[in-house]
Amino acid sequence: MATLQTIRSKGPLLVVVIGLALFAFIAGDAWKVLQPHQGKQDVGEVNGKTLTAQEYQKMVDEYTEVIKLTQGVSALNDDQLTQVKDQVWQSYVNNQLIAAEAAKLGLTVSKAEVQAIIEEGTNPLLMQTPFRNPQTGAFDKDMLKKFLVDYAHLDASKMPAQYVEYYQKMGAFWNFIEKTLIQSTLAEKYQNLIAKSLISNPVAAEDAFISRTEQSDVLLAAIPYSSISDSTITVSNSEIKDLYNKKKGSFEQPVETRNIKYIDVLVTPSDEDRKEVLNEVTEYATQLGTAADMNTFIRSTGSVVPFSEIAINKTVYPNDVVARLDSVTINEVYGPYYNQADDSYNAFKIIAKQTAPDSIQYRQIQVYAEDAAKTATLADSIFNALKGGADFTDIAKKYGQTGEATWLTARNYEGAALDADNAKYINTLINSNVKELTNLQIGQANVILQVLDKKAMKDKYKVAVIKRPVEFSKETYNKAYNDFSQFVAQNTTMDKIIANAEESGYRLLERADFRSAEHRVGGVKGTREALKWIFAAKEGEVSPLYECGENDHLMVVALEKINPAGYRNINLVADMLKAEIIKDKKAEKLIAEMKSASSIDQVKSMANAVSDSVKHITFSAPAYVSVTRASEPALGAYASKAEINKLTGPIKGNAGVYMIQVYNKEKSAEEFDAKNEENNLSNMAGRYASSFINDLYKKADVKDDRYLYF
Repeated sequence: MATLQTIRSKGPLLVVVIGLALFAFIAGDAWKVLQPHQGKQDVGEVNGKTLTAQEYQKMVDEYTEVIKLTQGVSALNDDQLTQVKDQVWQSYVNNQLIAAEAAKLGLTVSKAEVQAIIEEGTNPLLMQTPFRNPQTGAFDKDMLKKFLVDYAHLDASKMPAQYVEYYQKMGAFWNFIEKTLIQSTLAEKYQNLIAKSLISNPVAAEDAFISRTEQSDVLLAAIPYSSISDSTITVSNSEIKDLYNKKKGSFEQPVETRNIKYIDVLVTPSDEDRKEVLNEVTEYATQLGTAADMNTFIRSTGSVVPFSEIAINKTVYPNDVVARLDSVTINEVYGPYYNQADDSYNAFKIIAKQTAPDSIQYRQIQVYAEDAAKTATLADSIFNALKGGADFTDIAKKYGQTGEATWLTARNYEGAALDADNAKYINTLINSNVKELTNLQIGQANVILQVLDKKAMKDKYKVAVIKRPVEFSKETYNKAYNDFSQFVAQNTTMDKIIANAEESGYRLLERADFRSAEHRVGGVKGTREALKWIFAAKEGEVSPLYECGENDHLMVVALEKINPAGYRNINLVADMLKAEIIKDKKAEKLIAEMKSASSIDQVKSMANAVSDSVKHITFSAPAYVSVTRASEPALGAYASKAEINKLTGPIKGNAGVYMIQVYNKEKSAEEFDAKNEENNLSNMAGRYASSFINDLYKKADVKDDRYLYF
């Protein structure tokens, strides 16, 4: 029961909604995009093993429930759900890659190892569970064990339905944590196996220490590459091809991508639409002064700010309302006024202002019987017994509850859309005196409440807010649709769209290397059909017109090029290779000019030369040169070997060619510790080893077809 109390305190209304049917856990099924399908659909493949849409959906549902439970929310928004889907997919792929390699090596995670992790209690995963000591915040294995014992002996027929549901939710949550513990431990074993194979030695340790602690102060002169015009440098196709072959490995892309051109039309309100919203808000502002049922009235206005029957912190209200509250008196209507920040017309009325606590400690006993009459009789009996001095905890336990004290904070309910019963519940807590007992009827149940403490008394406001964002009308949308539809009908090829978009008032956008895993075309919501088209179309084709976004975007897409998985075509990287060759040829030319110099002053006198001084250059860290605005790792290498007061160079850098003269060298006071340095190198090697997953990914022929179904 203590564990359940912790769970209930996690989220925004959990402590309030305990035990009441209308506060049941929301399943969140509305967002699911899978429709009933015939046959089997595969969303991906790893090492030849396919993952069906149904299996993937189940994993997404599981992780979604975990997120909702740990964050104390009843649903996730679209962006959060997209993130969950990507996290589930990435975890699945990584686990499959590691499991395949671990199987070859005989690596496993036993039940005894998992139990040892739980006994130790320091794993970060365990710290994300509700099984934590309320005083120390540390994971409490005894709380977990008690829960598991209670869950194993759960008798649904003898416990309130809400307790059974919480036990089931927590049981599923712990199963997820345990499974993740096994997977993460196996991954850690495999990574450690690789990391421990990369060892250091005394020689490398000494070199690392010297490169980090020996510093040089230098004078430098440089001629930037920008001093030579690119047009004076000739680069042949054969040179580009040779460099491509030399660097081909760096141009590999693991997945197929697309280059697209598209037009995204955002439908915006017309002047007539704005005038219509202003007129409506003006009329509502007049009615605001006399409205009897404020909750119903505010809903009828279409305001995006729900009315709260509870006085709340003013910071919960929109910023434009907060900025005006202090200049408005009780029952005064302010507005209408326009707020540019969210493009809305507004009006509001302060209904009440009171001092109320931000935190309330209370305890409760839920009472529910076969019918309303028996519930009321039982509640009266319990209430009278408590008034007569009966122990609260003892009676609570008699009815299968803990009766333990918990804290309700303002953030648990402020800003949430509360129905009448929720508001009644919270207002009772706010207005009850400390130690006072209340027999509260809510829905089909009664709740015996006792407030034990109140903290952080603050000024709270009950404000009726009409906030109407300016939205386009149906007529405005139809005009935008008809105009764009006509453009699309008249421009059925990519060449025509490119030629006529600007003249028709549309902006042509483009995107290279678009991947199916990005979910949205142009970052616009609701573009899954356009995305599916892109990866099914042929080069040069033009899509149909798509209605997308939140019913406020129109889009057409042209597929310019398909970039298959593997090595990128030389034509796609030719410009980058040409720029590198041009820089190399400029460096050769400048080196030839500068190598005859015998002093820094002589270099400074050369055309386009710049000079600077840089202190504390080390071999291990690149030097930043302000006059060329570039990071130059080569300077540290040369400075570490250069003699004091001797000109060194020319040195080919990232932004130009340099000549340096070291005028001072010094060592830090740090003493050499061979063992410590070797440990640092080993740890560094371990971090490099963590990139093994990328190598496994390349060899596993991973296919991600989620975009077809999600």
